[in-house]
Amino acid sequence: MPSADAGGGNSGESQLMSQSHGIGGLVFDEKKKARAPEWNVFFALILIVVVFEALGAMLQGQSFLFDSADRFDTIFNEQRLKIIILQVAIIGIIALGSTQVIILGGIDLSPGSVVGVTAMITMSFAQVAEVNGLANPKAVFGPAWMDLPVIVPLLVGLVCGIVAGVINGLLIAYTRIPPFIATLGMMVTARGAAKWWSKGQPISFPTDSYAAIGQGMNPVIIFAVLAILFHLILKYTVYGKHTYAIGSNELASRMSGIQVSRHKVLVYTIASVLAAIAAIVLSSKNLTAQAGMGMMYELDAIAMTVIGGVSLSGGRGSILGTVLGSLIFGVIISGFTFLKLDAYYQEMVKGVIIVGAVVLDQYRQQRAAARM
Repeated sequence: MPSADAGGGNSGESQLMSQSHGIGGLVFDEKKKARAPEWNVFFALILIVVVFEALGAMLQGQSFLFDSADRFDTIFNEQRLKIIILQVAIIGIIALGSTQVIILGGIDLSPGSVVGVTAMITMSFAQVAEVNGLANPKAVFGPAWMDLPVIVPLLVGLVCGIVAGVINGLLIAYTRIPPFIATLGMMVTARGAAKWWSKGQPISFPTDSYAAIGQGMNPVIIFAVLAILFHLILKYTVYGKHTYAIGSNELASRMSGIQVSRHKVLVYTIASVLAAIAAIVLSSKNLTAQAGMGMMYELDAIAMTVIGGVSLSGGRGSILGTVLGSLIFGVIISGFTFLKLDAYYQEMVKGVIIVGAVVLDQYRQQRAAARM
């Protein structure tokens, strides 16, 4: 009998251990295990591709992403795939910064205008002295400031981003101005500065070394490298942990010793530097800079982050989700072009997607709260 009791006791103990973990014997319910939100975004991407494939077969008689005419060496339509990733790469760079700002619990409306003013200033330091044997008709400065090494306009562009980001961060962190208002002010000011810089005239004729930055698939490579870099930074560094902590609970972060104000300045500075990098890539790709460059880019970047599962409430989201969100964004735009739908439908769909993604995020938060 004692042996039976001992066996029964061991059996009950092992059963309890298999059902519980942590302090207080909390029961682990496999059904409540949350799936990584990036999977939901990935499945949405696949679903959207399938929808466009079906619509293409019905309305156009051809495939959306696959090579139905044997024009390429692979089964995919390489030309359309390149178009999709190229058209989201530059805004995707901005979205990497927007992701960090939103995870922090803020918002940044200035990247589009930062792109405009940075492109104008940077291009003016990247010009050649002569065009077809004649003086550069679009020259902003004198000959002494032309044909400069490519590192000069690159540094100028990064400085523009740092200045804009530091101003945003200081206003938000130390004057307690709401991020919406502070970055709205920067948006208007930077756009005005872009128009003032050359009196509204475009700036063109860059050096070959500067023009090479945005040619071919270079924008995609730059976007991919930056995405991998900031994915690792957010996931494995103190910077990333502090960003998530402040976005989840700013008061608790202050009480735990995190320098919240300093960290806010850093995050907004990084976001503006990424916008400056996007400006450099865009102006070199187009071989010109115009004051209207980057118009509404900030909203497209926010849309990519929201589609990618970044919570506008702060504290949740990832770079991987934003990359997937940018691909969804590109597939939708390319899909509408493929179906020969007018461009204004794209704008309406963007608005619906943003609102729908926010509603879905609120629903996910309510479900998560109900499971606790």
